[in-house]
Amino acid sequence: MRATSRREFMRAASGATVGMASWLALGKAPAFAQKRELTFLSWNHFVPASDDELRKQAEAFGKLANCEVRVDTIAHLQLPAKRAAEAQSQSGHDLMLTGSADPFLFEHNLADVGDLIGELGKQYGGWYPFAKESCETASGWKAIPWFWISFPATYNETHFMKAGLQTPKTWAELLHHGKILKKQGNPVGIAISHCADANSTFWSILWCYGGKVLEADGKTPAITSDRTAQVIEWYKELYRDAMEPEVLSWDDASNNRCILAGKCSWIHNPISPYNLALAKKMPIVDEINHHNSPGGPAGIHSAPPINSVAIWKFSKNVQLAKDFLKFLFQKENYDAWIVASNAFNHPPLKNLADHPIWARNPKFAMLPKEAEYAHERGWPAKPSAAIQLVQVNYVLPDMVAKAVNGMPTKRAMAWAEDQIKLAVQGKLREAGA
Repeated sequence: MRATSRREFMRAASGATVGMASWLALGKAPAFAQKRELTFLSWNHFVPASDDELRKQAEAFGKLANCEVRVDTIAHLQLPAKRAAEAQSQSGHDLMLTGSADPFLFEHNLADVGDLIGELGKQYGGWYPFAKESCETASGWKAIPWFWISFPATYNETHFMKAGLQTPKTWAELLHHGKILKKQGNPVGIAISHCADANSTFWSILWCYGGKVLEADGKTPAITSDRTAQVIEWYKELYRDAMEPEVLSWDDASNNRCILAGKCSWIHNPISPYNLALAKKMPIVDEINHHNSPGGPAGIHSAPPINSVAIWKFSKNVQLAKDFLKFLFQKENYDAWIVASNAFNHPPLKNLADHPIWARNPKFAMLPKEAEYAHERGWPAKPSAAIQLVQVNYVLPDMVAKAVNGMPTKRAMAWAEDQIKLAVQGKLREAGA
């Protein structure tokens, strides 16, 4: 081969630099460049059509951005362990679904997305406060609120009519109604187990009775109180007289199955069982309806799941990941995703919430109102890593489970307080770590 002179090398290098500047300016990679891959870890959605729509939009973005977008989904209860493993190894996906206070738990491993928060908030009328709280840490915005899930009551109208009962407006009324309904052969169902629903319901009931897990300072345990004791005694009576023992081993689909089988009369749950009945054309669909989450002496309070998307700091595609998120929030794309979920996915941005789907079906009309009662887990304290450790280790459902299985209420509260202190100190083992 002929040797290349210094002058020839410099001329070739100069030409290459000009060529690179040209395709950078155009925003296009040269044809011979390897295609980038963007990876997103999410959950197996309770309305599967949502995952279909997400993958469809990911493919559309990939064509626009000249990249491959891979959406991986796993069971939602596997996500805490998967997140912990990726954080530990500093490798894995570019983006991941986060929930509740995960952005605080993994704060120092996540890329800042404050620029995207500001841009989307300005474009779509601002973020709901309870959604924002889950993503803004002391060191900045560590995730984008993606969607929240209203957590109303789902009930069987036929069972209530047969018992001559109206829907319960308070948790005390639910206890009263539940005793009658169980004797009729139609128990109510609230999970007391290691599942997300168990956490969601306990927070709601605790707040409605004026209880709290931490003081507003976010450091001082507040679980030991007369109000918490009242909630535990309520659970014990409901478990004994209005539910079945199986609630101690339920997963997040168990209550859905119970009401769709015609057994349960009432569950505290999003609209997923109704949507499944619609999709599969089950005869029971006409009997299922919804009403707003009950209240208590301290008013109505709700702890809806608030899901967000975070980008790992170790990702080599941070800007591409941000562009993908902006694409998902384009109104036509987000509207299509709401429709795919049949009103299950609620927007965290106020202007995107103005969608006709909730008015179209009378059984959905009350769902947006749930936002008026919503708090992030931990309230009145701000979200924190400690709160998320309490969540992923199921401290609150375990406290209730110990009590319904015979442990004295004071001892159950004392056990929970010890666990909460460990979480505040950062010593409570993260699930799956």
